Amino acid sequence: MINLIPNQEKKEMTRGFYYRFAVLFLFMVSFAVLIAFVAVLPSYFLSSAKSRIADMKLVAQKNEPVPIPDQETLAIIKDLDAKLNLLEQDEQNKFVVSEQVVNAVILRKLPGIKIANIVYENDVAKGKKIIIQGNASSREVLLAFRRALENDVAFKTVDLPISNFVKGSNIKFYLSLIPS
Repeated sequence: MINLIPNQEKKEMTRGFYYRFAVLFLFMVSFAVLIAFVAVLPSYFLSSAKSRIADMKLVAQKNEPVPIPDQETLAIIKDLDAKLNLLEQDEQNKFVVSEQVVNAVILRKLPGIKIANIVYENDVAKGKKIIIQGNASSREVLLAFRRALENDVAFKTVDLPISNFVKGSNIKFYLSLIPS
């Protein structure tokens, strides 16, 4: 097929194509923006109306006088405040001893010992007590762990029941300590 269109005219046709394409693209973009604007417009009016209503309610509440609380309300507030102060003081003193106990036990732990649970009890009648539960790989490792805890000055008494030594390996043990 022979091309009979001159080069100058081809360039003008290509340029005209790009102009038409650019105009069509701008028209489509402006149409999409118009559709988006129309779609968002109801939400904008609704939110601005809700904002005005909330502002009017806030102004009305600020202008309202605050009622003076009666004696019963003041007594409830004082009681609640005392309970909250008691809880805050208890929360502040909660972990002072337990961190020291856990660190002392972890420092004495041997490679064959896996500690599953450390419980710190502070009973008024019985006193302070630490209970350790875990697994030991053998009797020898468990005995060495007990001796390491006995040699520590942080503990007065180390109680390892003889029933823990029934199995020869993979021993689930229960150990109780009394801190100094």
